[in-house]
Amino acid sequence: MMTALMYHDVVEAGAEDSSGFPGRDAALYKVTPQTFDAHLATLKRSSSAPLITFDDGGISASAAADALERCGLVGHFLITTNYIGTRGFVDGRAIRELHRRGHVIGSHSCSHPLRMGHCSWPQLLDEWTRSCRTLEDIIGGEVRIASVPGGDFAPAVAEAAARAGIRQLFTSEPTRTPRQASGLTLVGRFTIQCWTTTDVIAGLVSGAWLPFVRQAVVWNAKKLSKRLGGEQYLRIRKLLLRHGDEVRWGDIHT
Repeated sequence: MMTALMYHDVVEAGAEDSSGFPGRDAALYKVTPQTFDAHLATLKRSSSAPLITFDDGGISASAAADALERCGLVGHFLITTNYIGTRGFVDGRAIRELHRRGHVIGSHSCSHPLRMGHCSWPQLLDEWTRSCRTLEDIIGGEVRIASVPGGDFAPAVAEAAARAGIRQLFTSEPTRTPRQASGLTLVGRFTIQCWTTTDVIAGLVSGAWLPFVRQAVVWNAKKLSKRLGGEQYLRIRKLLLRHGDEVRWGDIHT
């Protein structure tokens, strides 16, 4: 059994667009420094520390690492490489510094497709291979972990990741049971949002059933809507959430 938590950015309230992807839906997954510190204090009191992951590669990664280190914890930072050095995202120097400080660097694809499970095989291979090579050039070492962007998984996603040399692939499925696929280990994660309380954190780490069931219900509902909606799901999502035009998701080309 393994508990992994999925964070994104740690930013002050009202400054959500300062780190990572902008927009209202992205802001739902960003926590304040005060909330993050409270979460870490809860984790310190736990007898079993979870894996703490951060998707996207937002510029707040360095501050998150500071907070982790104060508690003697290590973060897994999964970077969307097309955005390295752009507004709101870490640059190469910050990535090297995170690696030097003992944190784990991994891939979150190149372009962050919203529906990676629907990408073609050549694109999947390119997303994983090129992003890993980019990060390896930056840190001067191997990159063997990654996370699936957009929460959209398919067997081909794991197969392409394994072909790129990835050995551990984080998904967004709320499960504590790792499984093997295509020669790598799939590790599910529990999603942390701006309103996630310390009680929920404690419950997730202790193995309580209620927070698990709640996340499982939401996960399966989202999975069904993506499957049924297809391209229309992407268009409606963008319209309703009003993403900035500067966000060029990997499976939106118009």
